[in-house]
Amino acid sequence: MQRATSLERRIDAAAHRLLRDAPANGIRAFLVEFAVFVLKQAWACIFGAALLVVIVAARLWYPDDVALARNDALTIAAVLIQVAMLVFRLESGRELWVILLFHVTGTVMELFKTDVGSWAYAADGILRIGGVPLFSGFMYAAVGSYMVRVYRLFDLGFTRYPRRWLTALVALAIYANFFAHHYWWDARWVLLIAVLVLWLPTVMHARVWRRTLRIPLLLAFAGVAVFIYFAENIGTLAGAWAYPDQADGWQPVSPSKLVSWFLLMIISVVLVTWVYPPKAPARARAGT
Repeated sequence: MQRATSLERRIDAAAHRLLRDAPANGIRAFLVEFAVFVLKQAWACIFGAALLVVIVAARLWYPDDVALARNDALTIAAVLIQVAMLVFRLESGRELWVILLFHVTGTVMELFKTDVGSWAYAADGILRIGGVPLFSGFMYAAVGSYMVRVYRLFDLGFTRYPRRWLTALVALAIYANFFAHHYWWDARWVLLIAVLVLWLPTVMHARVWRRTLRIPLLLAFAGVAVFIYFAENIGTLAGAWAYPDQADGWQPVSPSKLVSWFLLMIISVVLVTWVYPPKAPARARAGT
Protein backbone atom coordinates (compact mmCIF):
# COMPACT_ATOMS: atom_id res chain seq x y z
CA MET A 1 0.00 0.00 0.00
CA GLN A 2 1.52 3.31 -1.10
CA ARG A 3 2.46 5.73 1.68
CA ALA A 4 0.20 4.01 4.21
CA THR A 5 -0.08 5.46 7.70
CA SER A 6 1.15 3.39 10.64
CA LEU A 7 -2.41 2.34 11.53
CA GLU A 8 -3.12 1.32 7.95
CA ARG A 9 0.05 -0.76 7.81
CA ARG A 10 -1.12 -2.69 10.88
CA ILE A 11 -4.58 -3.17 9.36
CA ASP A 12 -3.01 -4.29 6.07
CA ALA A 13 -0.80 -6.81 7.86
CA ALA A 14 -3.79 -8.21 9.77
CA ALA A 15 -5.76 -8.48 6.53
CA HIS A 16 -2.91 -10.41 4.87
CA ARG A 17 -2.87 -12.87 7.77
CA LEU A 18 -6.64 -13.27 7.67
CA LEU A 19 -6.89 -13.71 3.91
CA ARG A 20 -3.68 -15.58 3.10
CA ASP A 21 -5.57 -18.87 2.75
CA ALA A 22 -8.51 -17.37 0.85
CA PRO A 23 -9.26 -19.10 -2.47
CA ALA A 24 -7.81 -17.56 -5.60
CA ASN A 25 -10.63 -18.60 -7.92
CA GLY A 26 -14.36 -19.18 -7.91
CA ILE A 27 -17.27 -17.47 -6.26
CA ARG A 28 -15.59 -17.28 -2.86
CA ALA A 29 -12.62 -15.50 -4.39
CA PHE A 30 -15.01 -13.02 -6.02
CA LEU A 31 -16.77 -12.42 -2.70
CA VAL A 32 -13.43 -11.79 -0.97
CA GLU A 33 -12.42 -9.26 -3.63
CA PHE A 34 -15.82 -7.57 -3.42
CA ALA A 35 -15.68 -7.36 0.39
CA VAL A 36 -12.17 -5.88 0.32
CA PHE A 37 -13.23 -3.37 -2.34
CA VAL A 38 -16.21 -2.21 -0.25
CA LEU A 39 -14.14 -2.00 2.95
CA LYS A 40 -11.41 0.02 1.25
CA GLN A 41 -14.00 2.41 -0.21
CA ALA A 42 -15.60 2.78 3.22
CA TRP A 43 -12.20 3.46 4.78
CA ALA A 44 -11.47 6.10 2.13
CA CYS A 45 -14.85 7.76 2.82
CA ILE A 46 -14.45 7.88 6.61
CA PHE A 47 -14.04 11.67 6.83
CA GLY A 48 -17.04 12.43 4.62
CA ALA A 49 -19.15 9.71 6.22
CA ALA A 50 -18.41 10.98 9.72
CA LEU A 51 -19.27 14.54 8.69
CA LEU A 52 -22.51 13.43 7.03
CA VAL A 53 -23.51 11.47 10.15
CA VAL A 54 -22.91 14.58 12.27
CA ILE A 55 -25.01 16.73 9.90
CA VAL A 56 -27.91 14.27 9.99
CA ALA A 57 -27.64 13.82 13.77
CA ALA A 58 -27.70 17.59 14.27
CA ARG A 59 -30.84 17.80 12.17
CA LEU A 60 -32.60 15.06 14.13
CA TRP A 61 -31.49 15.68 17.70
CA TYR A 62 -29.77 19.05 18.12
CA PRO A 63 -31.98 21.18 20.42
CA ASP A 64 -33.16 24.58 19.22
CA ASP A 65 -32.92 26.29 22.60
CA VAL A 66 -29.19 25.89 23.35
CA ALA A 67 -26.80 28.83 23.31
CA LEU A 68 -24.45 27.23 20.76
CA ALA A 69 -25.93 27.55 17.29
CA ARG A 70 -26.24 24.37 15.26
CA ASN A 71 -23.91 25.63 12.52
CA ASP A 72 -21.26 26.43 15.12
CA ALA A 73 -21.67 22.97 16.64
CA LEU A 74 -21.20 21.46 13.16
CA THR A 75 -18.02 23.49 12.67
CA ILE A 76 -16.60 22.35 16.02
CA ALA A 77 -17.51 18.75 15.21
CA ALA A 78 -15.82 19.01 11.80
CA VAL A 79 -12.62 20.34 13.40
CA LEU A 80 -12.66 17.47 15.91
CA ILE A 81 -13.10 14.95 13.09
CA GLN A 82 -10.10 16.42 11.28
CA VAL A 83 -7.99 16.35 14.43
CA ALA A 84 -9.00 12.73 15.06
CA MET A 85 -7.99 11.82 11.50
CA LEU A 86 -4.46 12.97 12.28
CA VAL A 87 -4.21 11.74 15.88
CA PHE A 88 -5.36 8.23 14.99
CA ARG A 89 -3.11 8.10 11.91
CA LEU A 90 -5.95 8.02 9.42
CA GLU A 91 -4.26 10.76 7.40
CA SER A 92 -0.68 11.88 7.04
CA GLY A 93 0.59 15.41 7.53
CA ARG A 94 1.46 15.57 3.85
CA GLU A 95 -2.11 14.77 2.88
CA LEU A 96 -3.39 17.43 5.25
CA TRP A 97 -1.90 20.13 3.04
CA VAL A 98 -3.90 19.13 -0.02
CA ILE A 99 -7.03 18.74 2.13
CA LEU A 100 -6.51 22.27 3.45
CA LEU A 101 -6.19 23.45 -0.14
CA PHE A 102 -9.55 21.82 -0.90
CA HIS A 103 -10.94 23.63 2.15
CA VAL A 104 -9.70 27.04 0.99
CA THR A 105 -10.76 26.68 -2.65
CA GLY A 106 -14.16 25.36 -1.55
CA THR A 107 -14.74 28.16 0.95
CA VAL A 108 -13.87 30.83 -1.62
CA MET A 109 -16.42 29.33 -4.01
CA GLU A 110 -19.00 29.09 -1.20
CA LEU A 111 -18.60 32.79 -0.42
CA PHE A 112 -19.25 33.71 -4.03
CA LYS A 113 -22.07 31.23 -4.65
CA THR A 114 -24.04 32.18 -1.57
CA ASP A 115 -23.61 35.86 -2.40
CA VAL A 116 -25.15 35.37 -5.86
CA GLY A 117 -27.93 33.18 -4.44
CA SER A 118 -26.95 29.79 -5.85
CA TRP A 119 -27.67 28.24 -2.43
CA ALA A 120 -28.02 29.41 1.16
CA TYR A 121 -27.27 28.38 4.74
CA ALA A 122 -29.18 29.10 7.90
CA ALA A 123 -28.14 32.53 9.17
CA ASP A 124 -27.11 31.50 12.66
CA GLY A 125 -23.89 31.14 14.58
CA ILE A 126 -20.73 33.18 14.78
CA LEU A 127 -18.26 30.74 13.21
CA ARG A 128 -18.89 31.92 9.70
CA ILE A 129 -17.66 34.29 7.03
CA GLY A 130 -20.55 36.36 5.74
CA GLY A 131 -23.35 33.91 5.05
CA VAL A 132 -21.06 30.88 4.93
CA PRO A 133 -20.64 28.75 8.07
CA LEU A 134 -17.10 27.44 8.41
CA PHE A 135 -18.19 23.81 8.41
CA SER A 136 -18.98 24.15 4.69
CA GLY A 137 -15.27 24.15 3.83
CA PHE A 138 -14.94 20.77 5.52
CA MET A 139 -17.40 19.28 3.03
CA TYR A 140 -14.91 20.07 0.28
CA ALA A 141 -12.10 18.83 2.52
CA ALA A 142 -14.01 15.54 2.83
CA VAL A 143 -13.84 15.15 -0.96
CA GLY A 144 -10.11 15.86 -0.81
CA SER A 145 -9.68 13.33 1.99
CA TYR A 146 -11.41 10.66 -0.07
CA MET A 147 -9.32 11.39 -3.16
CA VAL A 148 -5.93 11.19 -1.45
CA ARG A 149 -6.89 8.12 0.58
CA VAL A 150 -8.37 6.14 -2.31
CA TYR A 151 -5.19 6.82 -4.29
CA ARG A 152 -2.98 4.97 -1.84
CA LEU A 153 -5.48 2.39 -0.53
CA PHE A 154 -5.88 0.98 -4.04
CA ASP A 155 -2.25 1.57 -5.13
CA LEU A 156 -3.61 3.45 -8.12
CA GLY A 157 -1.67 3.40 -11.35
CA PHE A 158 -2.57 4.89 -14.72
CA THR A 159 -1.91 4.24 -18.36
CA ARG A 160 -1.97 7.07 -20.90
CA TYR A 161 -2.45 9.75 -18.25
CA PRO A 162 -2.44 13.25 -19.80
CA ARG A 163 0.32 15.72 -19.08
CA ARG A 164 -0.21 17.43 -15.75
CA TRP A 165 0.21 20.95 -17.12
CA LEU A 166 -2.70 20.31 -19.52
CA THR A 167 -4.86 18.96 -16.70
CA ALA A 168 -3.98 21.98 -14.58
CA LEU A 169 -5.10 24.37 -17.32
CA VAL A 170 -8.43 22.56 -17.67
CA ALA A 171 -8.93 22.51 -13.89
CA LEU A 172 -8.23 26.26 -13.67
CA ALA A 173 -10.72 26.92 -16.47
CA ILE A 174 -13.36 24.81 -14.69
CA TYR A 175 -12.82 26.65 -11.42
CA ALA A 176 -12.97 30.03 -13.17
CA ASN A 177 -16.20 29.03 -14.94
CA PHE A 178 -17.91 28.33 -11.60
CA PHE A 179 -17.62 32.10 -11.04
CA ALA A 180 -17.67 33.55 -14.56
CA HIS A 181 -20.83 31.87 -15.82
CA HIS A 182 -22.92 34.19 -13.64
CA TYR A 183 -21.75 37.15 -15.75
CA TRP A 184 -20.75 35.59 -19.05
CA TRP A 185 -21.40 32.61 -21.28
CA ASP A 186 -21.48 29.30 -19.39
CA ALA A 187 -18.61 27.23 -20.82
CA ARG A 188 -19.31 24.05 -18.85
CA TRP A 189 -20.22 22.00 -21.93
CA VAL A 190 -17.05 23.07 -23.73
CA LEU A 191 -15.07 22.21 -20.60
CA LEU A 192 -16.84 18.87 -20.36
CA ILE A 193 -15.78 18.08 -23.94
CA ALA A 194 -12.21 19.10 -23.08
CA VAL A 195 -12.28 16.71 -20.11
CA LEU A 196 -13.59 13.87 -22.28
CA VAL A 197 -10.92 14.42 -24.93
CA LEU A 198 -8.11 14.72 -22.39
CA TRP A 199 -8.93 11.76 -20.14
CA LEU A 200 -10.74 9.42 -22.56
CA PRO A 201 -7.62 7.28 -23.26
CA THR A 202 -6.71 6.99 -19.56
CA VAL A 203 -7.21 3.70 -17.73
CA MET A 204 -7.00 3.45 -13.95
CA HIS A 205 -5.47 0.32 -12.38
CA ALA A 206 -6.78 -0.28 -8.85
CA ARG A 207 -5.41 -3.15 -6.78
CA VAL A 208 -8.09 -4.67 -4.56
CA TRP A 209 -6.68 -7.87 -3.04
CA ARG A 210 -5.33 -10.36 -5.54
CA ARG A 211 -7.11 -8.70 -8.44
CA THR A 212 -6.33 -5.40 -10.12
CA LEU A 213 -9.29 -3.62 -11.65
CA ARG A 214 -8.83 -1.77 -14.92
CA ILE A 215 -11.36 1.02 -15.14
CA PRO A 216 -11.69 3.87 -17.65
CA LEU A 217 -10.81 6.92 -15.57
CA LEU A 218 -13.78 8.91 -16.84
CA LEU A 219 -16.08 6.16 -15.54
CA ALA A 220 -14.43 6.43 -12.12
CA PHE A 221 -14.97 10.21 -12.17
CA ALA A 222 -18.64 9.70 -13.00
CA GLY A 223 -19.05 7.16 -10.19
CA VAL A 224 -17.64 9.54 -7.59
CA ALA A 225 -19.83 12.37 -8.91
CA VAL A 226 -22.95 10.20 -8.51
CA PHE A 227 -21.91 9.26 -4.98
CA ILE A 228 -21.44 12.93 -4.03
CA TYR A 229 -24.79 13.78 -5.61
CA PHE A 230 -26.53 11.29 -3.30
CA ALA A 231 -24.61 12.68 -0.30
CA GLU A 232 -25.70 16.19 -1.36
CA ASN A 233 -29.33 15.09 -1.31
CA ILE A 234 -28.85 13.78 2.24
CA GLY A 235 -27.17 17.03 3.27
CA THR A 236 -29.95 19.23 1.91
CA LEU A 237 -32.62 16.94 3.36
CA ALA A 238 -30.89 17.38 6.73
CA GLY A 239 -31.10 21.16 6.30
CA ALA A 240 -27.36 21.83 6.13
CA TRP A 241 -28.01 24.15 3.17
CA ALA A 242 -30.74 24.68 0.57
CA TYR A 243 -31.03 25.51 -3.10
CA PRO A 244 -33.55 28.16 -4.20
CA ASP A 245 -36.04 25.53 -5.42
CA GLN A 246 -35.94 23.94 -1.94
CA ALA A 247 -36.94 27.12 -0.10
CA ASP A 248 -40.61 26.09 0.16
CA GLY A 249 -39.88 22.49 1.03
CA TRP A 250 -37.27 19.86 0.29
CA GLN A 251 -37.11 18.19 -3.07
CA PRO A 252 -34.32 16.18 -4.70
CA VAL A 253 -31.35 18.16 -5.93
CA SER A 254 -31.55 18.79 -9.67
CA PRO A 255 -29.77 16.06 -11.68
CA SER A 256 -28.04 18.87 -13.58
CA LYS A 257 -25.79 19.16 -10.52
CA LEU A 258 -24.19 15.89 -11.63
CA VAL A 259 -22.34 17.81 -14.34
CA SER A 260 -21.09 20.30 -11.75
CA TRP A 261 -19.88 17.51 -9.48
CA PHE A 262 -18.25 15.72 -12.41
CA LEU A 263 -16.32 18.87 -13.26
CA LEU A 264 -15.47 19.37 -9.59
CA MET A 265 -13.89 15.90 -9.71
CA ILE A 266 -11.44 17.23 -12.26
CA ILE A 267 -10.34 20.00 -9.89
CA SER A 268 -10.06 17.43 -7.10
CA VAL A 269 -7.99 15.00 -9.15
CA VAL A 270 -5.63 17.69 -10.40
CA LEU A 271 -5.01 18.94 -6.86
CA VAL A 272 -4.25 15.40 -5.69
CA THR A 273 -1.82 14.76 -8.54
CA TRP A 274 0.40 17.51 -7.18
CA VAL A 275 0.75 15.46 -3.97
CA TYR A 276 0.70 12.00 -5.56
CA PRO A 277 1.93 12.35 -9.17
CA PRO A 278 0.23 9.80 -11.47
CA LYS A 279 2.32 6.66 -11.82
CA ALA A 280 2.32 3.69 -14.12
CA PRO A 281 0.61 0.51 -12.86
CA ALA A 282 2.61 -1.51 -10.32
CA ARG A 283 3.58 -4.24 -12.79
CA ALA A 284 4.88 -1.69 -15.27
CA ARG A 285 6.92 -0.03 -12.52
CA ALA A 286 8.34 -3.45 -11.60
CA GLY A 287 9.25 -4.09 -15.23
CA THR A 288 7.02 -7.17 -15.56
